[in-house]
Amino acid sequence: MRPLSEILRANRRLRAIGFDDAPFAKVPGAPVPLVGIVTSATRFEGMLWGSATRDGRDATGAITSMLERSKFAAQVHVVLTDGLTVGGLNVLDLAAIASSAGVPCIAVMRRPPDLARFRGSLATQPDGDARWEVIQRAGPVHERDGFVFQVVGADPASAAGALARLTDRGKVPEPLRLAHLIGAAVVTGQSGKRA
Repeated sequence: MRPLSEILRANRRLRAIGFDDAPFAKVPGAPVPLVGIVTSATRFEGMLWGSATRDGRDATGAITSMLERSKFAAQVHVVLTDGLTVGGLNVLDLAAIASSAGVPCIAVMRRPPDLARFRGSLATQPDGDARWEVIQRAGPVHERDGFVFQVVGADPASAAGALARLTDRGKVPEPLRLAHLIGAAVVTGQSGKRA
């Protein structure tokens, strides 16, 4: 794995894939659509579609499988996720995603999470302690250059630099912004107000 800092220093065009969930039914065990958008810098290059389970334990495997089976696997320099969960409380294991993809994985958030409240939500699950351990393995929450994120496989400065290169405007990197908009449009017939 070529370090992200080296790719940024060489000023290479950064390729990323961003994963987000699309709207899903709020019933236990409902299927949750997963969207993966590939960009070269901020230019759209491709899309993946998969699914996980609401409040399940299969999101990490779904994302790694989607990426491994895709033609984009060898091209991406970094994997982005919209936070650390999809489909409610289906927790993503950033270290497992980074290891499987062979590139850094960054969970991007709009604001610093309320970890105490989140831990309380996980307590409603029979394996809440195990899910909490996965959250903790993602490392500390960083706030740099207007971005809020957790990262595995790269230092925080390189992660913030990559996020800046992948962002057209605002503080949502383009792969995640497009995943949100396209996922909503496919499921509901139109994109939402906010990405």
